[in-house]
This record gives sequence, C-alpha cells and structure tokens, in this order.
Amino acid sequence: MSLSTHNLSVGYHDIAIVKQVDLTIPKGKIIALLGPNGCGKSTLLKAMARILSPMEGQVHWQGKNLHGIASKKLAQQLALLPQTQPIPAGIKVKDLVAYGRSPYNGFWGRINKDDQEIIDKVMEETGITELADQLVSELSGGQRQRVWLAMTLAQDTPYLLLDEPTTYMDLSHQVELMHLLRKLNLQGKTIITVLHDINQAARYCDHLIVMKQGEIITQGSPESVLTQTMLKDVFSLDAQIHQDPIAKTPMCVVE
Repeated sequence: MSLSTHNLSVGYHDIAIVKQVDLTIPKGKIIALLGPNGCGKSTLLKAMARILSPMEGQVHWQGKNLHGIASKKLAQQLALLPQTQPIPAGIKVKDLVAYGRSPYNGFWGRINKDDQEIIDKVMEETGITELADQLVSELSGGQRQRVWLAMTLAQDTPYLLLDEPTTYMDLSHQVELMHLLRKLNLQGKTIITVLHDINQAARYCDHLIVMKQGEIITQGSPESVLTQTMLKDVFSLDAQIHQDPIAKTPMCVVE
C-alpha cells in the first residue's frame, strides 16, 4: 500500500497553498509534517485524505487516483483526524466513537461483537473508558480531542492522518498520545501527523517532512533534517542541535 502526490497543487478560493508537490509517503513509518503557520501542512494532509480536491496534479493510493476510489473503500484504508471538530449536541462518548465503524457496517448499521471489541479497545487506549456515558458536549477540550481520536482509531485503517492531534491536550496526555502512536506503528500502521513541537517530532517520528510557503524544503530522518541551517531558513530560529539525553534523538535548543 502506498500514498503519494504527483505535481500536486491545492488550496482555497483559487489560491494555491500547496504548490506542485511530489511526495511519496514512506510505508510503515511515523511521519511528521513540520513548518511555520500557513505553510500548507494541514492543506496537504486534507488533500491526501480527499477532503480537498487538487487544483493541479493528483493524489494516488496504491497507484490509483484517490478521487476514483469508492468512498467506503477509501474509508477502510485512510482515517483522518481534522484539526478542529464540531461539538455535537446530545451524543454520548461511546456512540460517537462507534461512528468510526460506519465504513464497515453503514452509518446506521448495527454494531456487532467484533465492532464492539474494537470500540472498547480504542477507548481504553485513549483513556476515555470512564467517559463512555457522558455527553461529548460536556467534556473539556482535551477530553473531546481524545474522543475524536478514539473515533478515528475505531476505523481501524492501515493509514492514519492526524492534524495537530495534541491540540488542547496537557503535557501528560501529549506524551501518552505519542507513545500510543508508536505502539500503533509497531502494529503496522503508517501515521502521518502535523506537529508544531519540533523536538517532539524528532523524538517520536521516523521521518520528517519540512514545508515552507507551500513547498517541501527537506525530508528524511530527524538526524538528517534537524540542522541549524534548516531551523534558521524555515523557522527563523537561531538554535543549537544537541542530543536528547534520554531518547538519543536530536533536539533543538533556542539560543
């Protein structure tokens, strides 16, 4: 299975945000999309999830144009957690998470035993089991983010696309999430995530893709990508690169 873009330009209101990007997502890795605000990270992710249509070029899944694949089939392969979600009224946590199974049984389909096992598993993994009977609208921002993540994981897809998944989470839950992503990756999932914390990305991700003004500036392992020159050119940061004393990964320290 593979996900790739070919001469992809995409944006909003006839203004291209992502410009002629050629990219092949490495299978079986945790990939971070990095870059300044407005550089096109979320736009690129949405295009790869078929939320946005290309202005030019194509997105391919397994060598086929993404826009030619049946929606239900695609939803069994790619799952997207958007940056922001509406706050649904009158729905319980357990019911929202169960919607993640809709690509397999229809939106109003019955939940079978296998579905319920997956739902219970992802609720436990995201730490929301005790919230099962609460209304989503009554939860804190961090709790709601974990509920939406659980619904995304309930799709049980080989590829996960996460747009700033740590939004609203306190530090401990951010660490738990990144450890969960590692666990899912070891189980065979390819994970593409937009992150703002460069050191977090370098510590937990295998492959970094750095964007600026709609273009890919560099990509590769954290060791090859995280350099003083890149930080200055892309983020306008004067920083030193040191080794994380625990993870042994590169980390930047702002001067």
